[in-house]
Amino acid sequence: MQLVRYDEPLENDELAFLVKKEQKERGQYFKLIKWIMMFCFLCPFAVAWFRAMDGSEDPFSYAAYFLGVFYLVCFSGGGTYLAYYYNLRKIQSDIRHKTKTIERAHITRKQFVPHTNTYHFYIDSPNKLSIEVTAIDFHRLDKGDELSIEYTTYSKMYLGYF
Repeated sequence: MQLVRYDEPLENDELAFLVKKEQKERGQYFKLIKWIMMFCFLCPFAVAWFRAMDGSEDPFSYAAYFLGVFYLVCFSGGGTYLAYYYNLRKIQSDIRHKTKTIERAHITRKQFVPHTNTYHFYIDSPNKLSIEVTAIDFHRLDKGDELSIEYTTYSKMYLGYF
């Protein structure tokens, strides 16, 4: 089976959903940065107090303090940038390009989950293993049938099926 995939413009409600999600995640991202910066400046100060209680000769050394701050800022800044690069940047690319990807997939397995009373199709997509479907579609479609799924082009966020 050949993978069929093409891009389409995002609909207005899908774009609004992405903008809202991006604003929420950006707010959380800046809140995280604020907490990390406080940690980076307070932690070396706390270490200096512990050194002072141990009787160190120069516990409040500027060099040791700023070296500790520099190390923590570099380490946490690298981790924060990676979180931005792999999450928020991709959502921003989706908003900027305003595209979604439509992919044709085939049903490989059907499953009803009685605990949550939901219906699922397992599909042969490289981007999505399974999707939740309506009861009507679950009974209408069978293993091997074809359906199309929609997801954002860059962040691969699932939007729906038809």
